[in-house]
Amino acid sequence: MKTVKIPDTDLILSGIGLGTAQAGIRWSGESGDRLLETYLEAGGNIIDTAHVYSDWVPGEIARSERVLGDWIRRRGRRDDFILMTKGAHPRFESMTTGRLSKEEVTSDLDSSLEKLGVDYVDVYFYHRDDESRTVEELIETMEDFRRAGKIRYYACSNWSTARMKEADAYCEKKGYRGFVANQAMYNIGVKYMGTYPDATMVICDQEMLDYHKNSKNLLIPYMGICGGFFHALAKKGQEAMKDNCFCTEGNLRVAEDLSKLCSEKGWSMTQALLGFIATREFAMVPLAAASNEKQMADLTATLQTEFSAKDFEMFQEL
Repeated sequence: MKTVKIPDTDLILSGIGLGTAQAGIRWSGESGDRLLETYLEAGGNIIDTAHVYSDWVPGEIARSERVLGDWIRRRGRRDDFILMTKGAHPRFESMTTGRLSKEEVTSDLDSSLEKLGVDYVDVYFYHRDDESRTVEELIETMEDFRRAGKIRYYACSNWSTARMKEADAYCEKKGYRGFVANQAMYNIGVKYMGTYPDATMVICDQEMLDYHKNSKNLLIPYMGICGGFFHALAKKGQEAMKDNCFCTEGNLRVAEDLSKLCSEKGWSMTQALLGFIATREFAMVPLAAASNEKQMADLTATLQTEFSAKDFEMFQEL
């Protein structure tokens, strides 16, 4: 997969970023170190985490960041990858209540830096938005972090297209680089997906795709492999997956075409799903996770595969 350079930055990203939401739950320590190093050795260079990752399991706070921080300390370097983390996520018990005051975001960022054991992060994301606050306020908070040397660049996750456009206009007026990336849900199954259970997660629709075509704000899709739906459907069958939001008539047809494509190309389902994203009409860099060596082998094989838009012609309507 090709690398992607974000315009007006020095950031050159690998074709797939490694998501680490399961760090500290499904992997950590020496086995986790092996997963991370295998990803880097295969040409990956994006380690993506968040201040809330793994906190849905009772116990240690900022568990994912702490696991990554331990790895960074053990290896003694961080100059061969791009470190991304996110803050300002709502409390899990009150997901519709924003946490984007400067005090809250500063607290999250300082905690992230401590857990990660670093002085700065390469890209810092607002994990959610709070439309009761102006984009001017939120951008200036990020600019203060940048000027203080705590972050190199800033970005957003789960923001609407309209709010990103507002932020772009303000940054252009002020002469700021602005958001360098946007994380939103996008994959081969979103067009036919039913209602997703977390309404605060923003799905990349046609309006957002049109925005990114001509924007310096890179789209970084999360849930690029549809939460494992198509993998599980192939193994367990439709009855076992009937309650999954991706289990719709449209996606069952997509599943048939994916099965044919995998057979023709000798690809795994992961390769087909991430290859779809890699061959869209403009560059985007999906996130994917791996919790064991088998999954990591699949991910690194995908990272090292060349995909062609012609391979995915059957999915043009998506």
